[in-house]
Amino acid sequence: MVIPPSTLPRWAPTPSPSPAPAGFDSVVVEPSPAVRAAMEDDPGVFLTWEDVCVTVAGSYGREPVSILSGISGHAGPGEVLAIMGPSGCGKTTLLDALAGRLGPGINEAGEILINGRREKLAFGTSAYVTQEIMLMSTLSVREAVYYSAQLQLPETVPAAKKRAHAERVIREMGLSDAMDTRIGGRITKGISGGQRKRLTICIEMLTRPRLLFLDEPTSGLDSAASYHVMSHIARIAAREGMTVVAAVHQPSSDVFELFHSLCLLAYGRTVFFGEAAHATEFFTQTGFPCPNLRNPSDHFLRTINKDFDEKFVKSSKATRKTAAEAIDILTQAYQSPAYSEKTVSKIAEMKQINGGASFRRREQASFSTKLLVLTRRSFMNMHRDIGYYWMRLGVYVGIGLCLGTIFYQVGNSYSSIQTRCSIIMYTTALLTFMAIGGFPSFVEDIKVFKRERMSGHYGVAEFVISNTLSATPYLALIAVIPGAMLYYLTGLTKGTDHFAYFVITLCMCTLLVESIMMIIAALVPDFLMGIIVGAGVQGVLMLNGGFFRLPHELPKPVWKYPFYYISFHKYAVQGLYKNEFMGLTFPSDQLVQANTTISGIQVLQEKLEVEMGYSKWVDILILFGMMVIYRMIFFAVVKIGEEVRPKMRKMRRK
Repeated sequence: MVIPPSTLPRWAPTPSPSPAPAGFDSVVVEPSPAVRAAMEDDPGVFLTWEDVCVTVAGSYGREPVSILSGISGHAGPGEVLAIMGPSGCGKTTLLDALAGRLGPGINEAGEILINGRREKLAFGTSAYVTQEIMLMSTLSVREAVYYSAQLQLPETVPAAKKRAHAERVIREMGLSDAMDTRIGGRITKGISGGQRKRLTICIEMLTRPRLLFLDEPTSGLDSAASYHVMSHIARIAAREGMTVVAAVHQPSSDVFELFHSLCLLAYGRTVFFGEAAHATEFFTQTGFPCPNLRNPSDHFLRTINKDFDEKFVKSSKATRKTAAEAIDILTQAYQSPAYSEKTVSKIAEMKQINGGASFRRREQASFSTKLLVLTRRSFMNMHRDIGYYWMRLGVYVGIGLCLGTIFYQVGNSYSSIQTRCSIIMYTTALLTFMAIGGFPSFVEDIKVFKRERMSGHYGVAEFVISNTLSATPYLALIAVIPGAMLYYLTGLTKGTDHFAYFVITLCMCTLLVESIMMIIAALVPDFLMGIIVGAGVQGVLMLNGGFFRLPHELPKPVWKYPFYYISFHKYAVQGLYKNEFMGLTFPSDQLVQANTTISGIQVLQEKLEVEMGYSKWVDILILFGMMVIYRMIFFAVVKIGEEVRPKMRKMRRK
């Protein structure tokens, strides 16, 4: 049965009577009727920028440092624009400025327009392949692309078609042989760096975005792979009217021939902007001809790289010139009307195209589908990553055995009161403190989340809820197994209900601490700094839990009000105290008063100063409420960051 082109989604390939060969060359260049119709409904991107200047605030009160100075240019549908220049010339900064992804502390000026207007791109309209590769190391290539397809492609597309499309995109990037190989990371080796780069491109091109930003797409690839990847992207751009802007470090001559336009930067200034085929002529006319049989891109970069200015570049007008002198000559030549006015007129022309047409948001999966997919993916990642929970489980089991044998069958003597308190406090403090052990794995998840979030794949709510749902079974496991070992070995209060409360409290505490670590990960992305901050926060909360100093002994300013009441250790320990001592009796201290007993209620009220106005289950509810609040704080931190940064960027422009 032949499927009418009009019924195909935009990302679907044109049906052909004969099967296309697998590999890089499986894309037909000619636009299909379906693509033409989609291009009419969803306009192409005409991207223009004028006098873009980017500065960074100087340290210690120094003058701001200029990164980009007066950069202008344009890119249109079906074209591949290459941004080139020596290391540190501002390629990535310009790419970030065009994509609206400049970080905090960076000031931007100038005018960046899409189809003649300032516009925030909707989901599916643009994609950004960053230089830093952020992928889940435990997934295979097939799984990574398929999970992303489930998140990005609309609900109306059947699962079988999503899977087929994902595999087709994988083959187009030449990753067929690595489909079932895990990506790999800090623990296990997986696919190569070049394959990871191609995989990242696969994920971002699933929806065939109108505007594609690529930061160093050929880094880590050999010359053949670089050519095939870029030729594939160029063919898709030509076929579907995609606008591609790529920051490329040093392309081969074959790759250079694929570029329609070239933006050549040298230390924040424009050396050349125009058709890539005219760059060699420009250099020849300004006195720096490209030698025969030399790669033009090599010649350009060698001419304008002043990092090694003791070297001299050859010139047809002077025998020896430094790179700094060459940059000045080229920059002045480009500013002449013969070249710069072409760019200005083209920008003015592009502003009028499409009449300021705006973009409609592409359809994507529903909230429930995203939640289900993210939960499944996160659960699989946690299962495969030994550093997430399995190592902690091993440590907890070992410590449970140690506690159980050191405090074996504590009995009901007077001294057992203090022993029981020590067991409870140590267990609560250690199991929660060890939650920072999984922080490096969680930081990797946060990086993936930020990349996918900025691309519009899903929202913060889906991430928070899915992370909670996927983590709860593992946290329950590491609470039940070690908890059962130490609980019954030490001889704490017998009874299934008492043990169940003990395990629930431990599980709730670990969930709560992971919520705190989520906030820290959002604010401190470096995992070493995050571990230090997390340990410090838990240490302060632990000191005010009512064990090391009784509540009435705590200094009232700061330490009792408010730290004592916001410390989750207070509610965890007091709930476990109630669970342990209520209903028990102990002989009194024989040195003080012989032949008498004291009840568990007396121990709670007089010795431990436990608040008895509410039941132990209220303490559980308070812990649960604190966990929810911390997750909401994480949600707010991310959302506020998303809202504040664009406003700050607009203020800096003014």
